[in-house]
Amino acid sequence: MRRFIVGLFALIGLLTVLVAIAVAVLASRLTSVGTQAKLPDTIVLAVDLTQGLAEGPGPDTLTRLVSGDKPSLRDFLDALERGAGDPRVKGLYAPLGDDSLGLARTQEVRDAVAAFRAQGKFAIAFADSFGEFGPGSRPYYLATAFDEIWLQPMGLVGLTGLYAEVPFFKGTLDLLGITPDFDRRSEFKTAMNTLTETRMTPPHREEVDALIGSMAGQIVRGIAEARKLSEAEVRAVIDRGPLFAEEAREARLVDRLGYRDEAVARARERAGSGADPVSLTSYLDGAGRPHASGPAIALIYGTGLIERGAGSARLIGTETGMSAREITRAFREAERDSDVHAILFRIDSPGGSVVASETIWREIGRARERGKPVVVSMGDLAGSGGYYIAAPADKIVAEPATLTGSIGVVAGKAAVGGLLEKLGITVDHAQFGANAGMFDPTSQFSPQAHQRLETFLDLIYQGFKDHVAAGRHLSADQVEAAAKGRVWSGEDAKARGLVDELGGYAAALRLAKEAANLAPDAAFKLVTFPREQGPGEIIYNRILHRERELDDAAGAGAMLPAVLPALGQQGVALPGFGFAPRVMQRLQALARDPALLLMPELGDIR
Repeated sequence: MRRFIVGLFALIGLLTVLVAIAVAVLASRLTSVGTQAKLPDTIVLAVDLTQGLAEGPGPDTLTRLVSGDKPSLRDFLDALERGAGDPRVKGLYAPLGDDSLGLARTQEVRDAVAAFRAQGKFAIAFADSFGEFGPGSRPYYLATAFDEIWLQPMGLVGLTGLYAEVPFFKGTLDLLGITPDFDRRSEFKTAMNTLTETRMTPPHREEVDALIGSMAGQIVRGIAEARKLSEAEVRAVIDRGPLFAEEAREARLVDRLGYRDEAVARARERAGSGADPVSLTSYLDGAGRPHASGPAIALIYGTGLIERGAGSARLIGTETGMSAREITRAFREAERDSDVHAILFRIDSPGGSVVASETIWREIGRARERGKPVVVSMGDLAGSGGYYIAAPADKIVAEPATLTGSIGVVAGKAAVGGLLEKLGITVDHAQFGANAGMFDPTSQFSPQAHQRLETFLDLIYQGFKDHVAAGRHLSADQVEAAAKGRVWSGEDAKARGLVDELGGYAAALRLAKEAANLAPDAAFKLVTFPREQGPGEIIYNRILHRERELDDAAGAGAMLPAVLPALGQQGVALPGFGFAPRVMQRLQALARDPALLLMPELGDIR
């Protein structure tokens, strides 16, 4: 009864807030009705790429109302595909210049702009600066997909190449009295190095140098082709960078020097009389999305750190982790839908929980057994557990710069006993069982406990390799050569059989249609799974503390041997393939970007 009363009062308060939001949403909807029916006769699509383009299905109506109209990558691709065949749409105008997109996502956007221009449309990029005394190589590389590049007269072209740095905390841990106690499979699985070393080990440096070399080659080739320069000229310009505006114009890196209003006026001029800029989301609201009829291809997003628990829907905003239970639900909904002919699984993840990764791996196998082919499209990152869940797919597509592979495992703990001693804190204990203190964060592993850790690492590493060998039809020797924890660029992963084709959504959808036996020119609809909950449904479930039921008695899929849940449930040191325990994550929060720190062996490549 008490729970009901508390929930009732919470509901009353929440409804009061929602009434105000509902009025605003309704007003927004009513306002948009007119624009849906009356898009301008002459359109310039406009998108601010300085804000980046998020993975996932994009913000819901309430989020757009509260936080603004920020398109997702899917919005961008859909709008350009729809606009390419719309005679009202003459071109694209995009402010850019900030280093807001990963390199693989940059390549996906470049390809979409190229396809848009191939239909006779223009594309104008404007930057006040490509990095202001900061990195600007990636945003400039993106700008070269446009046929006209504008730069503000006092702006810079920060085309200085790529730079990687890795923070090492061993000295700090020594001062604090914290002892990292980790092991790995194998030498390239360098996540633990940030705690155990003071500089890159030889395998670590080999990996990072190879990644930088691969990515730099892609950037140089792309710029040279787009700007009609030789690769030698581009490399020479990079060594001179950063360049001031006039230097950049003389080097043929930019077409015009001017200000934002002048670039907008130029876009209107090229579009013709009466042209109006229209945001991507407003255009999609009015013109509709492509791929809206015909047999269905399911789109399932797997983004963020892979987690075991169930995801909870938010009233406003989206989840940032990849819940194994939510992915399971999505696949099973798609399996049961007779209209779904194939599944496109979009992965942008550094990995995460061993058990959760195995759960998702199993679900992909189940879908294929039930006649639903699965094609994986990789974003910026599909490493470690992110590659584990891709391995069983019919086909895997990655951008040349996608960071993938990292077939290996690292586990351990950071023992804080020395720190407690420095603080005057003493710890005593009693135990039953030889390994009862294995997960004690105050002490290092005993010899017997360390032996169990080694067994764990061997088991997971071998299981990971076996799954890759089976899914990719590779020999054990081929997998071992590509494994050892090493991260590859997409183009290098393809050369080793870890990836089937280089490209983005377009390539993945083509392969999905082939797998579904649909004609190349056949219409299809792209449907996102799982079904999104409406605000009322979210509120109802939150008030009554109800979670969605699992799909069937089989639960969330096959699990690894019992040792894994036993290790994980103690909350210690075993979160998965190359990702640190909670203590390590907190230490790494001192460094730069949390998204990059999940794969610290890569450094911060910028």
